[in-house]
Amino acid sequence: MQGLRKLFRPSWSSAVKLDDTTAVITGANTGIGKETAIDLSKRGAKVILACRDMEKAQAAVKEIIESSGNDNVCCMKLDLSDSKSIREFAEAINKNEPKLNLLINNAGVMVCPYGKTADGFEMQIGVNHLGHFLLTYLLIDLIKRSAPARIVTVSSMAHSWGSINLEDINSEKSYNKNKAYAQSKLANILFTRSLAKRLEGTGVTTYSLHPGVVQTDLWRHLSSPEQFFIKIAKPFTKNSVQGAQTTIYCAVEPSLEKESGGYYSDCAPANCSAAGKDDELAQKLWELSCQMLSITWE
Repeated sequence: MQGLRKLFRPSWSSAVKLDDTTAVITGANTGIGKETAIDLSKRGAKVILACRDMEKAQAAVKEIIESSGNDNVCCMKLDLSDSKSIREFAEAINKNEPKLNLLINNAGVMVCPYGKTADGFEMQIGVNHLGHFLLTYLLIDLIKRSAPARIVTVSSMAHSWGSINLEDINSEKSYNKNKAYAQSKLANILFTRSLAKRLEGTGVTTYSLHPGVVQTDLWRHLSSPEQFFIKIAKPFTKNSVQGAQTTIYCAVEPSLEKESGGYYSDCAPANCSAAGKDDELAQKLWELSCQMLSITWE
């Protein structure tokens, strides 16, 4: 039934303008991040692309300006697998931007072979969760000063196959790339819930979402059988424009103004797994994240 309802649900659209607002989007040089940047630019926002590959980012900036007719688009270097890069990026934003109304934690790595970040974290939990956790922490004062503001974190329905291994969050004892990915996406949802509680009464709201099964570069690490399955499923998947809609919905939909901490899919509230609603687990993950990043964030 739910599938049928989704099929006949009218597609979401909104004429909300974002003049005089500033948005930072991580990993916005490709896929749904780039489509999100194009949409927000068309609405009049100043958009900062936070990207690891500056060559690709500069090409994306050009494309976004051409597509949106808004030349208030720029890119800055951000490598979420390196806390030094995250701190340098945040320092530059805090110094040069008078406000930050939208932080879109979009970048991610997916089912990659085992690897570690510059800080020694397993790559998927390191980039997808800890990198964005640190980035949000370093920008939170500016975001609060810019309220009303929103923090949108791209998760995935894959979170529902995940669990948080607090004893071995870096998968050092055993590594399964799919489980590590699912863990990192569950972490995104728990982070959003915890953050919402801490931001109550500040005018800053938070959202996590499943973009849909989107055809993106993230699939490059899938095995041959997985690639084959994806090819068969292609007619049922979304392109990047469709995949960006729920991110955009969470960023601009006026009816969400008083909502915070929730999980969304297909431009509507959605159910996350039981683990995704576990506030005790969320608190433990928050404390562990602070400890791993050597920060204090009450």
